Amino acid sequence: MNLIDEISNAVLILIRAGAVCRVAYCFLRLVTADEEAAQYKKRIRNTVIFYILAESAYVLKDIFIHYFF
Repeated sequence: MNLIDEISNAVLILIRAGAVCRVAYCFLRLVTADEEAAQYKKRIRNTVIFYILAESAYVLKDIFIHYFF
């Protein structure tokens, strides 16, 4: 059980770091590219939605593990 927690924590850290890097990259491109502003805004929104869903999935996993084990 401890190994599962360590692996899920590592994956969660990677998801957080990836989401932050993706949003930062899209913000930088948003500032420089006027024609593609709507596209980068949509990418930022999709990244935030992915991050919320990923965090929710891990919270549900923790609830499930702690409730049943």
